[in-house]
Amino acid sequence: MSDQPYEGRYEGPYEGYDPYPQPQQHQPPQQPEWPQHTQQWEGQTWETQVQPSMPAADTTYLPPQGYQAYPEPQTYGTVGQPLPQEAPAPAPEWTPAYQPPVQQAPGTGGVVTPDSASGYGPPTVTGNARVTDAQRARAEGRSPIIEPGLQPAVLTAVLGLLLSGTAAIGQYALVVPLVLLQAVTAAGWFRLNGMWPARQGIALAFLGAVTADVALLAAGRENAPAAILGTLGVWVLLTLVLQLRSHADPDTRMYGLMATVASAALAIIATGHLAAEPDAVTVGAAAVAVAILARALPLPTAASVVVALLAAAGAGIAVGGMTDLGSKGAFLGLGAGVCALIGHRVASYDYPSRFVHFTAGVALPLAAAAPAVYLLGRALG
Repeated sequence: MSDQPYEGRYEGPYEGYDPYPQPQQHQPPQQPEWPQHTQQWEGQTWETQVQPSMPAADTTYLPPQGYQAYPEPQTYGTVGQPLPQEAPAPAPEWTPAYQPPVQQAPGTGGVVTPDSASGYGPPTVTGNARVTDAQRARAEGRSPIIEPGLQPAVLTAVLGLLLSGTAAIGQYALVVPLVLLQAVTAAGWFRLNGMWPARQGIALAFLGAVTADVALLAAGRENAPAAILGTLGVWVLLTLVLQLRSHADPDTRMYGLMATVASAALAIIATGHLAAEPDAVTVGAAAVAVAILARALPLPTAASVVVALLAAAGAGIAVGGMTDLGSKGAFLGLGAGVCALIGHRVASYDYPSRFVHFTAGVALPLAAAAPAVYLLGRALG
């Protein structure tokens, strides 16, 4: 092997990697002369000393964009003796060329990203079968609140007219539609809170309402507050004892306790129709029926509320003229209409199911109006 140095090795311009850069000389390029017994190659010039093999990720050559990559160069140590073959570079991981864009949900103030773990995609305007109606409504900037609609309003009007008509007949005739109202109230409240089936809670609330009716009939209208409030207190205590005996976790017991107490309270408060004066029940129930029908009209919310209140006052005047209340029925009808709209709004909470509409949506307006009918009836009568 010749010890003659490589003449002109660093003189001419070339492409590749030079670990010992020399200052460029302003002279015409010369073709390097290589010994006859040395090999010639194309591509990059590598170091002449044997270097320890490096990880493939550090020695991988990435050609600049826009230029054609050279073939895999050969690595040499001394002349005629190649180095040990390096390990092949691992294939780069495949990355998708398209990344799904991040969507900004209007009206939520947050960013909606696909949830790959759960399989639920982002809410879209075009629809997504894996997205709930409430999520899609929020993503589209609409309110997730859905009102019961016309059919439950018709059922509320029918039940209200039954209360109004039977109140004029007698107290015992009023018990029949009142018990139906209390049963629907108890069932609808549990379903409105997402607790279904809850047979024990519904039965307990309904039993409290029936107990209040019996206590009121036994004590008379003059003792109505004691009968209603006494039954409510006993049922709250009974519900608390039953929940303490439950083996569920504390959060579940607390949630069940609140739902049962609220359901029993609404069903027992509906007994106020039985405690009120017959003329007040006749006017108030008719006003609720007309107000809920007016609220179901296809109008903007603000206009619908105003129309419903005016209709309730008008119904109070009309029905009050048939009773001893006269024009005072307008105030009673207006008060009952306000309470009925509150109950109607509660039954419209956050995309309820159809069953909620036909239970809580039917009963809550009439049950919520019972205190107004009792108090205004005594004040105006």
